[in-house]
Amino acid sequence: MNRRELLKLSAGAAVSLVGLSNCRTGQSASTDENPLRGNREGKSPGRSLAELRDQYRYDLFDDFLPFIDKHVIDHELGGFMCNADRDGTLLNTTKNSWYIGRGIWVYSFLYSELTHEKKHLEVARKATEFILRDPPKGNDLWPAEYTKEGRPITAKGQYIGGRFHPVSKQVYGDLFIANGLAEYARASGEGRYWQMAKGIMQKCIRIYDRPDYAPTAPQVYLGGEGSQMPGVRLLGVWMLLLRLGSQMLMQRPDVDIQGVVDRCLNAIFKRHYNADYDLINEVLNHDMSRPDNEYRDLVYTGHGIETMWMVLYEARRREDPKLFDKAARLLRRHLEVAWDDVYGGLFRGVKNVDRNTWILDKALWVQEEALIGTLAVIEHAGAAWAKEWFSKIYTFVQDKYPLKKHGYALWDFWPDRKVTFVKHYSRIGNFHHPRHLMLNLLAIQRMIARGGKTSGIPPIRNPLP
Repeated sequence: MNRRELLKLSAGAAVSLVGLSNCRTGQSASTDENPLRGNREGKSPGRSLAELRDQYRYDLFDDFLPFIDKHVIDHELGGFMCNADRDGTLLNTTKNSWYIGRGIWVYSFLYSELTHEKKHLEVARKATEFILRDPPKGNDLWPAEYTKEGRPITAKGQYIGGRFHPVSKQVYGDLFIANGLAEYARASGEGRYWQMAKGIMQKCIRIYDRPDYAPTAPQVYLGGEGSQMPGVRLLGVWMLLLRLGSQMLMQRPDVDIQGVVDRCLNAIFKRHYNADYDLINEVLNHDMSRPDNEYRDLVYTGHGIETMWMVLYEARRREDPKLFDKAARLLRRHLEVAWDDVYGGLFRGVKNVDRNTWILDKALWVQEEALIGTLAVIEHAGAAWAKEWFSKIYTFVQDKYPLKKHGYALWDFWPDRKVTFVKHYSRIGNFHHPRHLMLNLLAIQRMIARGGKTSGIPPIRNPLP
């Protein structure tokens, strides 16, 4: 079956999350001691939940954190120097504002949820002080890059993963900083950082709502070329606003932020969702209509998958089983369409659905967002399809991405379609990978604590190791 036939065959296919409506009493996710086993294809991680937990702990505490601590974190001046080779050799000491905001979130979350170790809070504190040394005024955005000492380099864009991102002209960098500050507020107990995050969020929305916003923004999805679209609406922006708002509301209620989250959900499901092929378009016009140009049928499946797990988490927060079911169904749909039946793994996006033109690399972040989403469905609903997909993706990732077999730490960051190993690379990822490891480790620990039973919709506390 080719990919076009798959698009037609599975469009509109319903997903039944068995037991979701009754899972408040804690339905068993499986008759097996491991809720991840028992899929029809026999493709499972082959490990008990305890073994899976131990693997996640190793990947986080023995592989990722020591490497980042030694090679990437600037323990003296604060921040993260992510332009390093696979062995940790720094290629330059530039500090990117995206990665500073992301790193603040990672180490704040790590401290609050998993370790309570002061050294992790200290990393977040120094990075926070670094980025807040000279914050932008009014509706200006943070500079894209800083020197090691903290001097802004320029407001230019940057090549990331071989593709140009005009970060200083878009709201992404500021939203990552807001996300970091909001999480640091929780870790440090200093509410002023939560208020800063809210102010940055509101500034970003004002900028995003301008009719002349970021006209070149969608070109990144076509390799740096394509029409300009002033005032463009992007799924990626709604996704970041949704996750930021959802996490902030976990700390305290706020009418303004709740309105932002509701607006994001409306944009995702009522505007970006395309019923013609049951997928989520990445790019819309400023008025939320579909563009009549080369972006019309562009589906960035990686963002679709990532957005759906964020909706799953928000559905849990607001105890909304209908929203959970809607997100789970679309998560499954995007997995089915994005999976490479030849070499395995998930494609990052399709430039044109009708022409069937795909972006063929296998970015690690796409695979990891899928693992977060499928495990969320397993934990809270116990759906068989989610177990099958988690097992298939997890097996593929563990086989292909860890660099230990090549003599290096960490996982391959942005390989080609076949996940071909390349000895040298120019960036160390400090966000998607640790976020995946932390969120799924916490989920597995909760599953173990419940004896394999599904959680249902009511909120639950994260047990510490």
